[in-house]
Amino acid sequence: MISQRLRNLLSSARNVCVLTGAGISAESGVPTFRGGAGTTVWKGMPFDQISSARMMRENLDEVWEWFDYRRKVLRDCKPNHAHYVLAKWQNRFNDFTLITQNIDGFHTKAGSKRVLELHGNINRSRCLRCEKKFSMKEDEIPHKPDFCDECNSRVRPDVVLFGEFLPGEIFAEAEMKAANCDLFFVIGTSALVYPAIGLAEIAKLNGAFLVEINPEETPISDYCDESLRMKATEALRGLDSL
Repeated sequence: MISQRLRNLLSSARNVCVLTGAGISAESGVPTFRGGAGTTVWKGMPFDQISSARMMRENLDEVWEWFDYRRKVLRDCKPNHAHYVLAKWQNRFNDFTLITQNIDGFHTKAGSKRVLELHGNINRSRCLRCEKKFSMKEDEIPHKPDFCDECNSRVRPDVVLFGEFLPGEIFAEAEMKAANCDLFFVIGTSALVYPAIGLAEIAKLNGAFLVEINPEETPISDYCDESLRMKATEALRGLDSL
């Protein structure tokens, strides 16, 4: 049930921020890789091992095999209604900011013009030395190129691995937007990953109305102003009709 206060805010809010997590893309069939500690996802390795900075240093080829596999899985998935509603919202509000923890690029595919990708994009690579970035076509599996055309160093997936920091400029912009919004949505995230989920805390501390959309309770549920216990597609379909 959507409260009257949230209905009113959707009509009057000028600055709106949305943070999305794995749950929004799970409805498109994208695996969340959220298993418990030690759950293996690739050649006997858990997610936080194969997707780590240490693994990249020790065996970049293995990391690339893993991410090429994930890119192959994504080829059979498409953005869902929730992604398309958020793309529409960029024109609904005076100032709208879309922030995502996802690396699948589905928000852009759905038509969102600007997305703050906190964890990077699986269809980009970047040079280990000069940081030049390369876009990859979805059907380029295995990935191309292997080496930078500027300095001839190896390239790596342009995603944030375990043990790495978030991109500073992108996160700084996300913090600024969170601190100045009227309405902040947290959609489909387990609320366990910091510093990303700290954006919700920043918004709340600065007076924003905090809304959680998640079928299950999360660590931030207690201090949210409103929690919609439903999937992202169902909730956003209802909110978009108001």
